[in-house]
Amino acid sequence: MLSEKSAAVVRATLPAVGGAIGEITPIFYRKMFDAHPELLRDLFNRGNQANGSQGRALAGSIATFAVALLEHPDTRPDQLLARIAHKHASLGITAEQYGIVHRHLFAAIAEVLGDAVTPEVAAAWDEVYWLMAGALIALEARLYADSGVADGDVWRPWRVVGRVEETAHVATFMLRPADRSPTPSFRPGQYVSVQVELPDGARQIRQYSLSCAPGGSDYWISVKRVADSPEGEVSTWLHANVREGDILRVSAPFGDVVLDEGDCPILLASAGVGATPIISMLAHLAARATTRPVTVVHGDRTPRSHPFRGELELLTEKIPQAVTHVWYEEPEEGWPAERTGLVDLAGVEVLDGTRAYLCGPVPFMREVRARLLDRGVPAERIHYEVFGPDQGL
Repeated sequence: MLSEKSAAVVRATLPAVGGAIGEITPIFYRKMFDAHPELLRDLFNRGNQANGSQGRALAGSIATFAVALLEHPDTRPDQLLARIAHKHASLGITAEQYGIVHRHLFAAIAEVLGDAVTPEVAAAWDEVYWLMAGALIALEARLYADSGVADGDVWRPWRVVGRVEETAHVATFMLRPADRSPTPSFRPGQYVSVQVELPDGARQIRQYSLSCAPGGSDYWISVKRVADSPEGEVSTWLHANVREGDILRVSAPFGDVVLDEGDCPILLASAGVGATPIISMLAHLAARATTRPVTVVHGDRTPRSHPFRGELELLTEKIPQAVTHVWYEEPEEGWPAERTGLVDLAGVEVLDGTRAYLCGPVPFMREVRARLLDRGVPAERIHYEVFGPDQGL
C-alpha cells in the first residue's frame, strides 16, 4: 500500500512523469547498457530494444502500477504482476538486478525532469518502484520454488530428439533433458525460454510456447522463422543450425495464460503461429477425453501457412463437443475453409459461461477480445498470450 504522503505526490506528478516517459526510457536503457553491456548482449531482447517495444512496455507497466495504487489502494494488480513475474522467471531474473534497474531508471528520470524531481518527488516514486519490485521479487521467488530451482537457476541442457517442418516457415523442435533426468511437468499454454549463442557472441533469449500436451517425455517448441533482423535473429539461427542430436539451453516452463481445469465451455482463438499454445491446450483436452464444449477459431493467410492443420482436425475429432471454424485470407483449391478473409465471430456461437484463450498478432487479439466483450463474455474470462513485451490490448 502506498503511503498517504507519497500517494498525494504521485497523483500530482503522474501527468509529468507519464508525459516524459518517452524521453526517460531510452536514456534509462542507454545508461544501464553502458554500465552493464552484458545485459543487452545476454539478457535483453535486442529486437525489442531496436523497435522500442521493451521501453514502451516498461513505461506502461510502471505507470499502470502507479495508477492502480492510486485508484485501488486496497488491492494489488496481480494480473499485471503475474505476467511480468513469469516472463522474468523464464529469463532467470534475480532480486539483485532490480537494484541495477532502479539506479539507472531514477538517474534517467532526474536527467529528463531536472529540478522538478525534488527529494519529496524522488522519495514518492522510489516507494512506487520498490512496492512493485518487492511484489515481483516475491512472486518470482515462489515461481522458482514451485519449479524446484534456486532463484534464477532455470537453465538446463536439452537434446533435440526430432525436428518436423510444419510449414515453409514453422519448424517443431522436439526436446528431451540431455542428462536423462525426468521431464518437468507443465500446464497447457506455458512457454520456455531458449538461449542461443549467435555469431557475434551474444547469447540471446526468446520465449516459445510449448506445442505438445503435458505428460510426455518431450517438450515440443514450434518456431516461426522471422526474416527481419534483429527481431528474428534467434528464430533464423534455430532454423538454419539446429538438427537432431544438438543441445539447446532451455529454461523451466513458465507462463500465466494456462488452461483452467473446470468444466465451463472453452473458446480457443488463434491466428498464424499463435496456434502453438492453443494446440497444446487442445491436445490436453483430447488426451483427457473432455466432455466440455470446445470452440476452436483459427485464421491464417493460406492453408499451406497454417501450422498444425492436420493435428487440429485429428484432435477435434476426439472431443465430442468440439466445433472448428477456420478462415483463410487466400484460400486454395482443395483446401476448404469455412470462410474466406479475416476471423469474424459474428457467426460463431459463444456459449454462456465461456472462458476464452487468445494467441496471435495483437490486432487479431484486440479484435477478438472486443467482439467477445460485445457478446457478454466478462473481461476476466478472456485470457491472451503476447509474443514479445505486453503493452496491453
